Amino acid sequence: MESPDAFWESLEDSHQACRGVWRLRHRSEDWLQSLLALLFPQFWRDEYGPCRDLKAKAALLADELNELLEAAGVDPGPASKAFWAEIPEIHRRLIADAEALERHDPAAESVEEVLLAYPGFLAVAVHRIAHRLYESETPLLPRLLAEWAHRQTGIDIHPGARIASPFVIDHGTGVVIGETTVIGPGVKLYQSVTLGALSVRKDLAETKRHPTLEAGVVVYAGATILGGRTVIGEGSVIGGGAWLTRSVPPRSLVTRSDQILPLKSEEDAHEFLAYGENI
Repeated sequence: MESPDAFWESLEDSHQACRGVWRLRHRSEDWLQSLLALLFPQFWRDEYGPCRDLKAKAALLADELNELLEAAGVDPGPASKAFWAEIPEIHRRLIADAEALERHDPAAESVEEVLLAYPGFLAVAVHRIAHRLYESETPLLPRLLAEWAHRQTGIDIHPGARIASPFVIDHGTGVVIGETTVIGPGVKLYQSVTLGALSVRKDLAETKRHPTLEAGVVVYAGATILGGRTVIGEGSVIGGGAWLTRSVPPRSLVTRSDQILPLKSEEDAHEFLAYGENI
């Protein structure tokens, strides 16, 4: 049995070998919140000073990102350049997401309310930032950003998931979206939806393990959709509590009993879409 002295010596060695990676968590969270404030005044704080000279503030955040990338063991040059080049497009997509959520939810009185108060928007905003870093093959940092959003909102989106815009998560608590999920434009998810894998075997890590949702799909609360070969066809509606491990043709209605019915007309679809309209 290891002596107490040997244990503490071994523990100290592991701390010394950590290379300061522990700093990534808190510094990345601070950087993320500052970036959100830069993109949307609704996230601004008094501690950030006057809400002006945004280009200069962006330059400071760029320097901080370079330091975070270096701490993660990445050459900051290419990754940072690619990230900042995409910021206008990320902002455009997030505005589209917020506008879609406001249109979709009769309880939302304005886009500003969505930006200030909706956890679904916050989770998607962080995802779009984290996903861009993930695409640059940045280790650890995208996951830290995603897990901050997970703690804040109860919505778990892996930074590898490919999500088109607009995209709406309503309510959101308990939503899980796996790493290789692909989501088309105009998709809506409700609380406790799982887009997961059929198998968690480690040797399948490099394969597509999570489902594809085509444009205009609506997935109601508590539905579970599993598997990399599972494709939910365009315009389909997945009922609450449904369990799916197989593909669904376009414009289908899936009930909790796993029965798949065709939506024969626009009137059929209209009846099952959230609040009678799509986004």
